[in-house]
Amino acid sequence: MTKTVFIEQQIISAVRGLLTGRVNEILGNNQFTIPIFEIGEYGGGCNVVPVITLTTCETTEKERVILQDCYSLSIFLTVPETPESDFHCYAYSGAISRAVYENPTLGGIAERVEINGKKYLTPKKANCGQEWGLVISLRVTVEGNTYDG
Repeated sequence: MTKTVFIEQQIISAVRGLLTGRVNEILGNNQFTIPIFEIGEYGGGCNVVPVITLTTCETTEKERVILQDCYSLSIFLTVPETPESDFHCYAYSGAISRAVYENPTLGGIAERVEINGKKYLTPKKANCGQEWGLVISLRVTVEGNTYDG
């Protein structure tokens, strides 16, 4: 029996691999100590657990003609409030941007991956123990009907 792997699963898996692989490597090479990404049910305070969501998005006329599908992918992460929280958010943003720039096809899964938005979320009140946040939005374009079956 052959296992079917859908393109949505491949995209999410590739992004998880990018975060726990190349992005963690970039963060580890930094001169400052920055918590790395961890995937799963991890609840420790020294690592960051991203939430990855994937939805379809509107395609352009050209993309419809050449049979490409488009997805909107969001990476959301929370950063505990510390004096370095804003610095950590900027470091995560920069590391993710660099990793996507170096691997714009997610290892051949996508035709193109583009960062189309970054949103930095600050606590409503300073020094009250609320978390900082970062949302990075990506647009992923793939060949239509791509799956391994």
